[in-house]
Amino acid sequence: MKSAAASLAVTQRLPTSWRQQLKSERVLLKHQFLRSGDVRAMLHGHSRLVDQILHAIWSAAELPVNYSFVAVGGYGRGELFPYSDIDLLILTGESPQQSPEKIEQLVGTLWDVGLEVAHSVRSIEECIGESAADVTVQTTLREARLLAGSAATFASLQRSLAQRHDTRAFFAAKTEEQRKRHLRFNETSYSLEPNLKESPGGLRDLQNILWLTNSAEQGSDWAALAQADLITLNEARQIRRHEHFLKELRIRLHYLADRREDRLLFDFQTALAEQMELPGKGQKRPSEILMQRYYQTAKALSFLNTILLHNISGRIHPLEPLIDLSDSPDFQVRGDVLRIRDEQLYQDKPETLFETFRVLQRHPELTGLSPTTLRALWRAKNRMARGHPVDAGFRRDPRHRAQFIDILRAPLRVTYVLRRMNEYGLLGSYIPAFGRIVGQMQHDLFHVYTVDEHILKVLRNARRFAVPMFAHEFPFCSKLIGEFERPEVLYLAALFHDIAKGRGGDHSKLGAVDARRFCKAHGLSQVDCDLVAWLVESHLVMSATAQKQDLSDPDVVEQFAKRVGDPRRLVALYLLTVADIRGTSPKVWNAWKGKLLEDLYRLTKRYLDGAKSNIATEIALKREEALRIVRQYALPEEQIKDLWEKFDDSYFRRHEAQEIAWHARVIRKRVDVSEPIIKARLSPVGEGVQIMIYTPDRTALFARTSGFFGRISFNIMEAKIYTTIDGYALDSFYVLDGAKKDSHYRDILSYIEHELKESLAKNTPLPTPVRARVSRQIKHFPIAPEVELKLDERAGYRTLSIVTSDRPGLLYGIATVFVRYDILLHNAKINTLGERAEDIFMISGDALADPERCGALLREISEQL
Repeated sequence: MKSAAASLAVTQRLPTSWRQQLKSERVLLKHQFLRSGDVRAMLHGHSRLVDQILHAIWSAAELPVNYSFVAVGGYGRGELFPYSDIDLLILTGESPQQSPEKIEQLVGTLWDVGLEVAHSVRSIEECIGESAADVTVQTTLREARLLAGSAATFASLQRSLAQRHDTRAFFAAKTEEQRKRHLRFNETSYSLEPNLKESPGGLRDLQNILWLTNSAEQGSDWAALAQADLITLNEARQIRRHEHFLKELRIRLHYLADRREDRLLFDFQTALAEQMELPGKGQKRPSEILMQRYYQTAKALSFLNTILLHNISGRIHPLEPLIDLSDSPDFQVRGDVLRIRDEQLYQDKPETLFETFRVLQRHPELTGLSPTTLRALWRAKNRMARGHPVDAGFRRDPRHRAQFIDILRAPLRVTYVLRRMNEYGLLGSYIPAFGRIVGQMQHDLFHVYTVDEHILKVLRNARRFAVPMFAHEFPFCSKLIGEFERPEVLYLAALFHDIAKGRGGDHSKLGAVDARRFCKAHGLSQVDCDLVAWLVESHLVMSATAQKQDLSDPDVVEQFAKRVGDPRRLVALYLLTVADIRGTSPKVWNAWKGKLLEDLYRLTKRYLDGAKSNIATEIALKREEALRIVRQYALPEEQIKDLWEKFDDSYFRRHEAQEIAWHARVIRKRVDVSEPIIKARLSPVGEGVQIMIYTPDRTALFARTSGFFGRISFNIMEAKIYTTIDGYALDSFYVLDGAKKDSHYRDILSYIEHELKESLAKNTPLPTPVRARVSRQIKHFPIAPEVELKLDERAGYRTLSIVTSDRPGLLYGIATVFVRYDILLHNAKINTLGERAEDIFMISGDALADPERCGALLREISEQL
């Protein structure tokens, strides 16, 4: 018999040996996988390795004999990814928990060994209660697998769960869980950094199907589902192929990240493509080929997931009666889904292909298509009547062309139908140019969706303008589209505006050629063909003019108006521009951009209506409107007019009437102050804060101000810098909180006024700009900085244009360069597009007239970028 000391020594050695075994064999599994790419061998081999170590640890733990050690969740399936949690259940039988100290010791040993466990300790009764209350617990227990301990206790749990299992309730809970999960990802897998596991079309969707079929006793693998006639053998093969690809990606992703990571982050996309030896193609990088393959996989799995959910539902719920549709004799309805009468319908009558979607539009009570119809559609988009693909002959058929335009002209469900057509591959088959951009990535630092997903979001945004229930979102846009004849031209422009991305060359011009050809072929009038093509070619012009040019300059408005030409084009371009900006990223749109676009629209509309004016007229109108506002506060007009004598015409030209009135109210009695006057208010545009600074002019005022806002994580969107005739700075800033999307701006007004005044009162040297860490996206997809200096002879200053990757402290760094070269800033427009900055500065100074100093200035600015 061993002595107690000897037993203790053995016990102390065990965790070390297990840890060494786990580490060495995990390394071996990794090398074997990277050499062979054998997904199954890696997942099951890792699971068996952990089984062996857990069995040994349990045997040494000396827990009660009626306890069971159970693998649950993904580990229970016998598939263990490199860094996935190891889900464990310590099942205590019917009795309350015993030996808590030994359980704690067991769990501690698991972590000491290096096992990343997620454990629970429950009795059978507690498992039953938790399972009834939480479908996630119920799901993990359905995958339970005995590792060690009492087989009788484990069998008792399984019997109890089986007796209480409600197949229909489980189906309802899991489908609702999937719906909510998809909503978390905006119901799309087409984000640029998708989640392999949780996104629509990801591994979780496949697991969900097998949970449901197992629950309904229809099979636990894809071959069994094919035998049960829930899917075809071909569909089973497709699912296995797609599942293998996703699992391989996930394994490689874990190894590359050296942690549990299920998101296809930019950091790993290039390395993954290199590991999988994917070649580039044309202008597409290997990482783009990889991601396009992923999107195609996710799309196919989403489609098959829809078919399977319908089929499973049909097995566990009584079939509802088939109802004939009086307006569509080729179709029937069962419940809330549309069904074709004949599986050969699309081969025999190709015109019914688009008619399917027109029926969905006419019947909003229908939520989708039956599995039979979905399969027939999937075959039809690849193979039509007489065995020919959806070719030019199909596209030339006048019936099909008329049906497609009718879909765009329908009063309801335009976006819904086009999304379904894209999901089923029909949209890309009918418009081959669209098919080429399905799943295509955009690395411009502000689009966060693939090209096809962005296009459909822009189309959705344009459609929402026309739907009365959404009129509260953008009332002005809704009003304009309500008066706009033939809005389908706007939807066509949305559909084609980015369709030429990735071809090389100017995508706007290339897309305009495609759009014109398509519109002409589909019978649109020459006027509408011209409008759609012009919108596609010009879809970036309005945003560039509004955000980069001085809208207070009548010449800017006149040039833009001449390019637009007529009010109908103006309305269409305005609506498309708002829809486009909002469709790039949830972060890009803000109220400031909305105001600039609306201002440009109204100024241009006035010009096109014949109300042409000069600067003198504009200034007179602004002064009159500002006086009208001031009178509402019963302020002495003479006092206001005396103040205005200190301002030249450039002040009135660049500021709006409400700003002029606000400035006058604040400083009319404090014209000759020596201390800074800082006033902040909620921005009249409905978002952000407007700040006024009035102080004796000094060097580095803009640098100190931009530094202050940088420190509190506020983004300057616009800066109007003005110096009065008697030497006072009167600067206006419009800022947004860069740290939070929904900021309580009212709560910070007093803080800004106090802290900014304190910051400006200091006369200390400017701190050296600190280069902040760049984001992951900028790191992997940087853009080459662009710096351009142009002379505006009429305005008397120069325009400095900067395009670069955005980062904290960027504006402050540029401002410090201005200080070193005695550059005077007159105006700034700061346009942030996601991770991309496109800033415009109106500047003057002696250094700009000296070629040597000007060159040095531009070099230093480039270094800051």
